[in-house]
Amino acid sequence: MAVSPGDRPDPARREPGLTGSDLALVEALQRDPRAPWTRIAAAVGTDATTAARRWDRLQAAGLAWLTAYSTAPTTTVGYVDLVCRPGSLTALTRELCGWPAVFSVERTTSRHQLFLSLAARDLDALDALVTGRIGDLPGVREVRFAVATRVFREGSGWLVNALAPEQRAVLDETAVQARDVIPQLWNDRDLRALVESLGVDGRRSYAELARDCRMSESAVRRTLARMLRNHELDFRCDLAHVPAGWPVIAGYRLDVTPAGLDTAGTSVAQLPETRLSAAVVGEGNLVVSAWLRTPADCTGYEARLTAAAPGARIVDRAITLRMPKRMGRLLSPHGLAGAHQAIIPAR
Repeated sequence: MAVSPGDRPDPARREPGLTGSDLALVEALQRDPRAPWTRIAAAVGTDATTAARRWDRLQAAGLAWLTAYSTAPTTTVGYVDLVCRPGSLTALTRELCGWPAVFSVERTTSRHQLFLSLAARDLDALDALVTGRIGDLPGVREVRFAVATRVFREGSGWLVNALAPEQRAVLDETAVQARDVIPQLWNDRDLRALVESLGVDGRRSYAELARDCRMSESAVRRTLARMLRNHELDFRCDLAHVPAGWPVIAGYRLDVTPAGLDTAGTSVAQLPETRLSAAVVGEGNLVVSAWLRTPADCTGYEARLTAAAPGARIVDRAITLRMPKRMGRLLSPHGLAGAHQAIIPAR
């Protein structure tokens, strides 16, 4: 799958920004992704028609989008860092952005120029993907591989914090709280079609989902209600980080004592800048990613990071120069949303 033309905008083009009211709308949808527009409008202080129209505008501009993805416990997540030949970096980035099992791709300032997030059915499939496919790609010089054991926070739990307390009170906050996943094994094509359709647009109507999945509307309602009840599905309202005011993505690997790992991972996840806090088995046992306003903010965040994880040693740090793919969504250099690619775990 080639990167779409929209992934290469004119460098002279001035990207649109997001206003305070836009960010409030995004947070409302982060907190309650499929709430009716009347409820969203009540939280942000407008009417339902205006809220829906503003959201359509943000989506059309690639400034914000709502997606869904499976949280089935049979999916194994891995993080891979690649050292690449400089002349191969562009080709490798384009190639890996087209792989459905590679759900996020970042170019970084680290010695490992590419940071990948992967999904696989199990450890054997993850090993085959990393060593048998990624490791054999032309231009790959070195692979660093870690397997996630617990995710304390990922993008669906991060908030823009643009709503006032009384506005937040209008919305149900269960969507951004930590949840235990109830194991559900499913391979049904209808369910996969439902997840893929919601991946493109998490607010698709029941009628649209029924058409896409070739199911009855009542069957879609029952299936989606069950998946949400059992936490088999997660929603994520995302936004273009550069025009939204968070142009700097900082990544860290920490070495934490085993006894303190859960406490450290949870504390780091509570820092407002943290987008990812995940325990891993690999070099450094805690992987962290944060959205910041300026490169200079890395110093302050790093101080808060080490305070949240006393005794931890930072083994690697980097800034993301570009993120061409995030959770299956192709992105422009400024983070504007392009085409969506379904996340399909490697088998």
